[in-house]
Amino acid sequence: MKFKPLLALGLTILAASTHAFAGATLDRIEQKKELVGVLMESYPPFSFLNDQNQLDGFDVDVAKAVADKLGVKLRLETPSWDVIAAGRWSGRYDICICSMTPSKARAEVFDFPVKYYASPAVIVVNAKDDRIHAAKDLSGKKVGLTSASSYESYLNKNLVIEGAEDTQLQYPFDDVQIAPYDTDNVAFQDLGLGAGVRLDAILTNLVTAQPRLNQDKRFKLAGAPLYSEPNSVAIEKGDAQWDAKVREVFAQLKQDGTLSKLSQKWIGADISQ
Repeated sequence: MKFKPLLALGLTILAASTHAFAGATLDRIEQKKELVGVLMESYPPFSFLNDQNQLDGFDVDVAKAVADKLGVKLRLETPSWDVIAAGRWSGRYDICICSMTPSKARAEVFDFPVKYYASPAVIVVNAKDDRIHAAKDLSGKKVGLTSASSYESYLNKNLVIEGAEDTQLQYPFDDVQIAPYDTDNVAFQDLGLGAGVRLDAILTNLVTAQPRLNQDKRFKLAGAPLYSEPNSVAIEKGDAQWDAKVREVFAQLKQDGTLSKLSQKWIGADISQ
């Protein structure tokens, strides 16, 4: 006879604890008056250290705009991409406005409330290289890329673009030697040494590559873009209240033109979604 009251009490406690978990992130942000964002230190024009040794870029400005909408200060952390992409942050970070491409594997540890821009994946080669003109020419070549990125999945022929699962990607290459880097910077340094010296090509996104292509004549594009990938805001999985708040804030940033203005400022075109 005592089981029903105990069961009711247990369900009440479970519901309360679930509700507490669902709002844990937003509660923490409001209590501390601080939004902790995570991104890469060197991923221009999205995030990089400027001449004043301060973080700057499109993702940085978007994070600042989100913090302003929330009425809190912003603190940015820059661990390695492997740490960011692994998830399971245990409350260390609140949000990743860090050019993350959703995937089924990442969806196991992240929720992706908002797609905030899209960019095409491209092949960059040394300007003196006449061997590589398209993806089919990557067979047997050493290709640099950011570790744990969608580009690595593409070269492994198992990329699934979240939200575009029906898109049939083409993999017209065999036996590519993947060379993972923490950032594009070192990869471009290696490619700049000459065709095939340390790298044969780099796989990256056009938006990131374009400033280098404009400023450094050692590099050129090889062929047409391979695919277009959405880039999403990522948060720890399972926090419904924070998910809804992020959606609300980005809807405001899109409606008032902030995302478009920041995109024009940093990219020279509106790539916001």
